[in-house]
Amino acid sequence: MSTVLAGVGLTKKYGSTTALAGVDVEVGTRDSLAIMGPSGSGKSTLLHTLAGIIRPDGGQVLLRGERIDDLGENRLSALRRKRFGFVFQSGQLLPELPAEENVALPLMLEGLPRAQAVERARRWFAPLGLDGLERRRPGQLSGGQAQRVAIARALAVAPDVVFADEPTGALDQATGTEVVRLLTSVTREQGAALVMVTHDAEVAAHCDRILQVRDGRITNYSQFTAS
Repeated sequence: MSTVLAGVGLTKKYGSTTALAGVDVEVGTRDSLAIMGPSGSGKSTLLHTLAGIIRPDGGQVLLRGERIDDLGENRLSALRRKRFGFVFQSGQLLPELPAEENVALPLMLEGLPRAQAVERARRWFAPLGLDGLERRRPGQLSGGQAQRVAIARALAVAPDVVFADEPTGALDQATGTEVVRLLTSVTREQGAALVMVTHDAEVAAHCDRILQVRDGRITNYSQFTAS
């Protein structure tokens, strides 16, 4: 496995609470990793640290072998826009924009003219089962459709890594299963790594590997064959 993203000896404290206690983790090209654990275990802190949203107190985060946790905020923000994609539980789509412009937004933020960005965004709609929904606003989409739009937005910049934080948490079981299957398969096809936090063992089982976290430490590591 060619390592894309690695955390080495990651530590993080919030006051007297240890969120990460020397965690080592890596994810490779076309690899999908699920992070599981009880509430307060450190799983979301781990994801946010790997994604450059939270800075660790100790250890390093490496993207293709280059350290990123010590970058200045401007460079780190640019890296998150250009090389990472994000899918959140609520989708976090802009309600005033149609679906195609929500997908195109990361491209426009990087300076691509609107017409070109929207043209590129539209290419994702048919592969993700969204054909004909390009002009609908988030309020006109079902929960599953909105998450598919969020997946398209995450992939629009051709990221190295897609981070998904409870991407099925607001969906019913059938829709959630459909969305996670799509998320794992499309990221793999695009050559991106996937790091996903979930509380649902059935969702996690669609990933190649599962990491169990408790009290800021890895307690179990499983290798799976994705469904």
